[in-house]
Amino acid sequence: MPSKKTTTPTLDAPPELRVSPRPTGSVSWRDTFAALKHRNFRLFFIGQLVSLIGTWMQTTAQGWLVYQLTGSKVLLGTVAAVGTLPMLVFSLWGGSVADRHPKRTILYYTQIGMMITAFVFAVLVGSGHIQTWHILVLAALGGVAMAFDMPARQAFMVEMTSHEDLMNAVSLNSSIVNGARVVGPAVAGLLMASVGITWCFILNGVSFIAVIFGLLMMRLPKHEPRPKPHSTGRHILEGFKYVAGHRRVRILLLLFGVVGIFGWSYAVLLPAYATDILHVGESRYGMLLSANGFGALLGALTVAAYGNRVRPRLMILGGLWLFSAMLALLAFVRWYPLVLLCLAVGGWGMILYFSTTNTLLQGSVSNAMRGRVMGIWALVFGGMMPLGGVESGFLSHAVGVPWTIAVGAIICAGAGLVTWGAVRRNPISTKGGDR
Repeated sequence: MPSKKTTTPTLDAPPELRVSPRPTGSVSWRDTFAALKHRNFRLFFIGQLVSLIGTWMQTTAQGWLVYQLTGSKVLLGTVAAVGTLPMLVFSLWGGSVADRHPKRTILYYTQIGMMITAFVFAVLVGSGHIQTWHILVLAALGGVAMAFDMPARQAFMVEMTSHEDLMNAVSLNSSIVNGARVVGPAVAGLLMASVGITWCFILNGVSFIAVIFGLLMMRLPKHEPRPKPHSTGRHILEGFKYVAGHRRVRILLLLFGVVGIFGWSYAVLLPAYATDILHVGESRYGMLLSANGFGALLGALTVAAYGNRVRPRLMILGGLWLFSAMLALLAFVRWYPLVLLCLAVGGWGMILYFSTTNTLLQGSVSNAMRGRVMGIWALVFGGMMPLGGVESGFLSHAVGVPWTIAVGAIICAGAGLVTWGAVRRNPISTKGGDR
């Protein structure tokens, strides 16, 4: 007899976009890493892993550099805000571009742009001429590149794999982001303590070669250009109209915005938390980020292995509440090993929430609209973070880092509770769309 199968709820997505159900039962390594059977995704996976280790090395070094130069928590939040502010301005345009041009070409140029900014950073830091305004300008330029990179990258997933393996590909992409969060900050902490902070920026610049090479090695079908829109503005508005007609997408994006402002901004305060609350140096600061990344890596692998076997609502809300609980605990603990545990478990919950949400969004839209919808996602995900960075910087200046983290945890947990109540009162249809 054929084995029973479970289905992953979708919206009124076209039949070709609905994730194929997988059998229940034990999970094999083949299930966990299913997307790696696609050559293009393997090239992407390896190149991104190398590049993202470098990115997290630079992110770690940049936060430490800002706080050592200025000692200002407000400026920590400001730099983070400037780095993601371009999402508010350019991500919708980036989504429109991703729907009209080859996504690999877009990624090729954005990666080159970010490589150049890393080397400029290295020259300024190494020569001793780095100033706060340099950091702000380079962060903004990196944010512009990301505003075009993020929608194209997310929409490119299904082209590198298949509709059946989309959830696995998204989860494995999260795994390399967070695997890099384990390695990158730890290496950065060691480099900063031993040979100097400049090497973090140099190695990040070099690491982009891996992903650029991987993109060039991919074998993709010839791009078939879509009809040129009457105007870019109208093209973007079509994406908003599409989102407005899907209740699940609206709910997911609203919750994403709240978490982006009040939840993930805790990372902005970690340099101040490490220095002023825990009184640790560079190496132990790097370990804090690595612990958070290790938990997130486990979360991504959990979704890759069990994403089609566990109800999405449980993964999303359970992950968000776990993340919120760990943030609340983090606000009050001071014992370093327990802090590491809170960050690891919190990272696990965060990625259960993030990766499942990302997959539901991508699996709910048509090919023609995916770039624009992911541009809106990038606007919400990245665009809300500038607000979160500024909010956390000023609030921590007023009431301190611990209470700022605690407030964020309470708001995120409350937003999850409101979402749960809204869905229970008016369930989202999984057959035939939102009503």
